[in-house]
Amino acid sequence: MWSFEHDLVMDMTQLRIDIVSDVTCPWCIIGYQALQQALTQLEGELDAELHWQPFEINPHLGPEGQPKTDNLKTKYGYTDAQIGQNQLVITKRAGNLGFDMRLDRQPNTFNTFKAHRLLHWAESQNRQTELKLALFNLYFTDGGNPDDPDSLLQCAIQAGLDKDTAQTILATEEFSEQVRKQQQKYVRMGITSVPAFIINDQYAINGGQPVDTFINDLREIAGHLKQAS
Repeated sequence: MWSFEHDLVMDMTQLRIDIVSDVTCPWCIIGYQALQQALTQLEGELDAELHWQPFEINPHLGPEGQPKTDNLKTKYGYTDAQIGQNQLVITKRAGNLGFDMRLDRQPNTFNTFKAHRLLHWAESQNRQTELKLALFNLYFTDGGNPDDPDSLLQCAIQAGLDKDTAQTILATEEFSEQVRKQQQKYVRMGITSVPAFIINDQYAINGGQPVDTFINDLREIAGHLKQAS
């Protein structure tokens, strides 16, 4: 005999959400926080499995990084006033979603390829989200450097990953080929900015959307998937 609880579980829409993002992208943590709150409100309707996919905002940067203001002026043509206003908006949005955004603590932006290699490995250990959040906290809350091997190692340990394996990965080029392959996959899909939330390889929600937008879009996507099944 089927139980009522079993019927509810069977009726839930199963989603795989690939989050294409970078650890130095403030809108990526904002989008994730909003997504998590949306999924909490959709509990019982949707069952989502999250996977983090690599995207490098600044693949050209060396170990020393670059001042964020110079980067934003060069890449987007922002003025000092626009940069200041954007930082206020980002800090407020993050705070409203429960994330402690301290943009003043880290004046530079960095290359993140080492972080993405660790994240690739962390997925196989079922600790990927824990590591991603540790990396967001490192850069945006603590003002750390996500290209520094010692800082990355501490994030790996904090996420519950094996220290010796993490050290080996950071000391070599392990998983470089796999990360670059994943990056190319999403570039071919047309993704040029992040965050991008790819649902079941069929639908996309782009940007750090509000919670209500995630709820409405995910419900609509779930409806399409049910009709197609």
